[in-house]
Amino acid sequence: MSKMSIEKEVSGGLRRRTFNGETMGTRYSAQCYAESNLDPSVIAAELEIAVQAVDQTMSNWKESSDLTRLNEAPVGVWLPIPTSLAIVLARAVEIGGETENAFNVGVGDLVDRWGFGPQSADPANVSDLSSQRPRVPIGEILEVDVAQGVARKRAPLALDLCGIAKGYGVDQLGRVMDRNGVRSWLVGIDGEMRARGTKPEGTSWALAIERPEYDRREPFAVIEISDVAIATSGDYRHWSETGGVRISHTMDPRTGAPLTNGIASVTVLAPTCMDADAYATALMVLGDERGVQFARRKGLDALFLVREGEGLRATGTGCFAGT
Repeated sequence: MSKMSIEKEVSGGLRRRTFNGETMGTRYSAQCYAESNLDPSVIAAELEIAVQAVDQTMSNWKESSDLTRLNEAPVGVWLPIPTSLAIVLARAVEIGGETENAFNVGVGDLVDRWGFGPQSADPANVSDLSSQRPRVPIGEILEVDVAQGVARKRAPLALDLCGIAKGYGVDQLGRVMDRNGVRSWLVGIDGEMRARGTKPEGTSWALAIERPEYDRREPFAVIEISDVAIATSGDYRHWSETGGVRISHTMDPRTGAPLTNGIASVTVLAPTCMDADAYATALMVLGDERGVQFARRKGLDALFLVREGEGLRATGTGCFAGT
C-alpha cells in the first residue's frame, strides 16, 4: 500500500510532495515539485498502479504473472503477452546481442539453482563452478514480436527479468509524473533512479553512489543528475555463503555460474532506467577490462568499482572518466 506526505510550500507556488510504497520485494519512492492545485491522491494511486502492473506482469515469484505463463508455455507456441513485457523482452534480446551474451535473461534456472530464486535450491548442494555450462544467447531461443504482442520459445527456457524489470518499473513511475504535467521529479525503486528537470532553485537532484560494503551502508561519491536515469549492479546486497565463499546473485551466462571476476559494482547513466539497469548488469559480467572497452565504444557513462585486497579501485567512462 502506498504512503504519501505533503511538505511545505516552496517558491513559485510549488509544493514538494513525496510518495512511497512496496513493490517487487522492495520499496519504490517518488518526490516532486508540483503546482499546489495538483491532487496528490491521483499521483499516489497512479504510482501504485504502475509499479504493481510491472510486478504482476514480470515477476517470476508470482505464479499468475505473465512471465510465469511464458516460462511454462510449450516450446514453439506463440503466446500473447502484454505490450510492456514484449518491450522489455525485446530490449533484453537487443542488449544481449550487443554485449555478446554478457546480458542474458534466460538464467532463471541458474538463479534458482544457486539459491536466489523462487524455486531456490541449497547452493551447498550445487556442483562446483567448473561443472556449469554456458547459456545459449537469448536471441537464439526467444522470439518477440512487439507489434503483435506475442512471444515464443524455440527451446525450454526459464526467464528471469531481475536485471531489467526494476529499471522499467522506474521508467513507468516517471511516466506517471510526466502524464500529470509534473516537470520536476525524482523516482526510484531500490536505488535505481530517474530524474526529470531541476529543483525550484535550479539545482539538480543529488544522489549518493553507494560504497560496495557487505555489512554497512555509506556513500562512495555523490552525483547530481537531471533528465537521466541511473542504476547500479553490485555484489554486496544479495549474496549467499557456501563453505566460507561468498556467492554472487549475478549469474554469468557465459559460464553458467555465479560471477567471480572481482567487480564489486557498476553504476551506469542512461536515458531510460531500463537501459541503465540492463547495461549495469552486463558490464558487471563483462568485467573490468572488457566492460570498460564496451562502455567506451557504446558511449556509456559508467563507474566500475573493483575489489583489490581490502580496498577498491575505481575506473570510469564518460562523465565518470578520471574518477
